[in-house]
Amino acid sequence: MKNRFCVAVMAALLLVSALLSAQQKDNQFKQIDALLPSPNACRTASGSPGPAYWQQQADYRIAVELDELTKQLTGEERITYTNHSPDALSYLWVQLDQNIRKKVSLAAETRTQTLAPDMGLGRIERLHRQFDGGYQIHSVRDGQGRDLHHAIVHTMMRVDLPAPLKPGQKTTLNIEWDYPINDCNRFHGRSGYREGKADSVKTLVFTLAQFFPRMAVYDDVKGWRHRQFLGSGEFALPFGNYDVSITVPADYMVGATGRLQNSGTVLSAGQRTRLAQARKSFDRTVLIVNAEEARGNGLDSTQATKTWVYKAENVRDFAFAASRNFIWDAMAVKLETHTALAMSYYTARANPLWGRFSTKALAHGMRFYSDYTFTYPYPKAISVEAGRGGGMEYPMIAFNGGLPNEDGSYTEQQKCWLVGVIIHEFGHNFFPMIVNTDERQWGWMDEGMNSFVEYLAEEAWDPELFDGNGSAYSAIRNAENDRRRQATVNPIMMACDIDPSYFYNAYTKATAGLNILRESILGRELFDYAFKTYCNRWKFKHPQPADFFRTLEDASGMDLDWFWRGWFFGTDPVDLAIENVDYYRIRKADEALLNRRQEAYITTRRNRDAGVISVVAADTLLQDRFTAEDYTPEDVEKYGRFLDKLSDEQKSIIDADQHYYQVDVRNQGGMVMPVILRLVYEDGTETVHRIPAEVWRYGQDKVSKVFVTEKAVRHIDLDPYFETADANTDNNQWTVTGAPKKLTFGRRGRYR
Repeated sequence: MKNRFCVAVMAALLLVSALLSAQQKDNQFKQIDALLPSPNACRTASGSPGPAYWQQQADYRIAVELDELTKQLTGEERITYTNHSPDALSYLWVQLDQNIRKKVSLAAETRTQTLAPDMGLGRIERLHRQFDGGYQIHSVRDGQGRDLHHAIVHTMMRVDLPAPLKPGQKTTLNIEWDYPINDCNRFHGRSGYREGKADSVKTLVFTLAQFFPRMAVYDDVKGWRHRQFLGSGEFALPFGNYDVSITVPADYMVGATGRLQNSGTVLSAGQRTRLAQARKSFDRTVLIVNAEEARGNGLDSTQATKTWVYKAENVRDFAFAASRNFIWDAMAVKLETHTALAMSYYTARANPLWGRFSTKALAHGMRFYSDYTFTYPYPKAISVEAGRGGGMEYPMIAFNGGLPNEDGSYTEQQKCWLVGVIIHEFGHNFFPMIVNTDERQWGWMDEGMNSFVEYLAEEAWDPELFDGNGSAYSAIRNAENDRRRQATVNPIMMACDIDPSYFYNAYTKATAGLNILRESILGRELFDYAFKTYCNRWKFKHPQPADFFRTLEDASGMDLDWFWRGWFFGTDPVDLAIENVDYYRIRKADEALLNRRQEAYITTRRNRDAGVISVVAADTLLQDRFTAEDYTPEDVEKYGRFLDKLSDEQKSIIDADQHYYQVDVRNQGGMVMPVILRLVYEDGTETVHRIPAEVWRYGQDKVSKVFVTEKAVRHIDLDPYFETADANTDNNQWTVTGAPKKLTFGRRGRYR
């Protein structure tokens, strides 16, 4: 018997343990420590860089020459690589991103296609298009000119060192290469060339990036970050200093990362004068090269060459644009620590839209991002016209799509697109060019954070022009579209090249999540302080998701693990529903009726004793004034004793005769959120109640809240302003109907 009892007890304990374990596992307020790397001397538990934090440095001296006839770029570079890590490195990894354009590449071989009876000739033509791009690496040598063994692995190149590079040491790589430049009109890409026409003049514009072999990142979290480039995931790069010489046809204008070193030899005296004027013009743009000069360049090309020299300090990349057809304008932007230049390069085809808005949108973005995060540290920012498409960003320069109609007219939508893409691509100077994340691994830390600040900057530019992209409501729309396209839905915390929901996750969902944090969870003041703290902690460094999560909690004083778990690591949608509303009023005895009931009771009893039957009818009429649970003289006495015991405050509660509503909210989607309820009264007025998400700690499936109002409620709305990305708003309304239930005192409604 004893053994059976012990077995039964053990079984019960195991069952309880299992139930508790399941409950803990499913609890959304469980801490996410197990999902994050442990804090250490490099990255602290507060989310800041630790005392042992380190990062590598790569300095470049590059010389390239552009052949516009063959559309070929030839170059040589000298990379000085400094090992600040505590590790000895026996090899280095270099990125060869142009290799994605090889006829046989990992990206091309794994790309899928489909056929359809009505697919159209254009899609069929794309199946036949072939462009054999990619680098031709002519040599890889050390500082003494000795060949270094190297292995090219798709879009990466491993360079084997003759001896391990010890902590604190430097090494030099000398690389020579060339590659054919792709036609962006036929083979779309982040860089290439575009041919077109402006005022019947043929135009040719080169927007060149990823044009040189670039060092990969080696860090304390993952070692070498050498995921293959498959097209979506962009670039992780170390910081360094650049000295770049760009040789182009003599009538070309070149805009690039960094400061121009030889303006005296590549610019005319008039252009230098107008550039100096632009440095003092804070309210209007100044044309350094006007439309007539750009048109003249198109008619008078030359075979002579010019070399433009640019230098940049503490940047992670370099890009440039070159054309003889560029109009060039600029204006000054006053920042807290210095004056920077906002500049645009575009062809006559882009006017008047670009001349009116490009540089001004750039200046607006520069000011807004500087106020919201940290002061833009570089001397300039450039917006380059890049056809009709989207945009692509690099330090101090971005290639932006957006053109007016052929006749120069444009719609509000076209204006909105141009201003939005310029602000967005400029914003990438902050994320990831300065707050230097690895977008190939964590796309949301680049696109999501930048799109979030872009959303705020666009609202500051013109709230009526932009339609709220980045809001929680936009996440609902994009989620519906994305789920229709994809069979699976993945969490945000997934590498972008393997996530079929990448655009939705990295751009829309991440942006909406930050907006929800700012507007509905932390509030603007608290969120803005915490976000700015993160930006300043990690500028010119390599943050990871854990650094962001920990910093926001550290600086805000709020536990946000439930939000990170659900929104970033989970896939459950938000779907809160009003399940039921119960309406009550206090059951208050009417003393006048009680007295009349007592009098009628006594009179009826006396008449009955005297044999007077007719009075009973009067008593019956009186009873119609009462419920089935009629008052008796004993009720009157009890009610009197009850009132005598009440304090003045308690009596005032009864006398106030207020309305009581119990609102039951069910979590049908799985993701918890603040409960935002709007109560609309019978007289048309309303109040909004914001209940923090921690209310769900009492029950993750259903919670109830009671509201006491002076006026009767006609209607209740859940998430009335679409703040929480609730995926199903059909169950977010409740109309209060019917008579109220009675709130009573004591047991079974009896006064005590």
